Amino acid sequence: MRASLGTLGVISACLISTSALASSEGITGQSGKDGATCSTCHNGGAAAPVLEISGPTTLAPNATGQYTLIIKGGPANVGGMNIAVNNAAAVLQPGEGSKKIGSELTHKASTPFTNGELRFDFSLVAPASGSVKIFAAGNSANKDSYSTGDYAVATTQTVTVSDGTTPPPEPDTDEGKGCSATGGSPMLAFALAAATLTRLRRRRG
Repeated sequence: MRASLGTLGVISACLISTSALASSEGITGQSGKDGATCSTCHNGGAAAPVLEISGPTTLAPNATGQYTLIIKGGPANVGGMNIAVNNAAAVLQPGEGSKKIGSELTHKASTPFTNGELRFDFSLVAPASGSVKIFAAGNSANKDSYSTGDYAVATTQTVTVSDGTTPPPEPDTDEGKGCSATGGSPMLAFALAAATLTRLRRRRG
């Protein structure tokens, strides 16, 4: 009975509105962070699109990085997305055409492709330390109000948080060597004493 209810839940999600990721409502929980992706529903009979996250892989502590999720190819009429991160201290901020639901990002409305690609800009505020993994799913849909013929894919990107500092130089361990005044003074005193002793011997002789 539980399995049947779970199956019905998946089917219902696929049938709501047009297609789950191309609906005007957007969607969360499908980025791949928790295992589920939009390909559960949108994987039928279409060429697979290419999904890419463009942006820095290293950020300073608490710095803000600018990113773009790019969907290329597939049916390429309209599309949508879902983005999440695995670090609760990191903060996602939506760009134009997207919105924030809880801690995740999704599209505001089904968005048309331009020249075979669709872009969603967003920003990430880094935590004070550690790393952040960005999970993203993107759907390329044919706009026929059914999930068949659409194709959704997922990708990830890891962002390392670093302050960029380098370790201090090691202390000089060459003390007492070379031509320093401190290191050379004992030798100078010895030379002067030897010269004085030589003069005294000559006078006595």
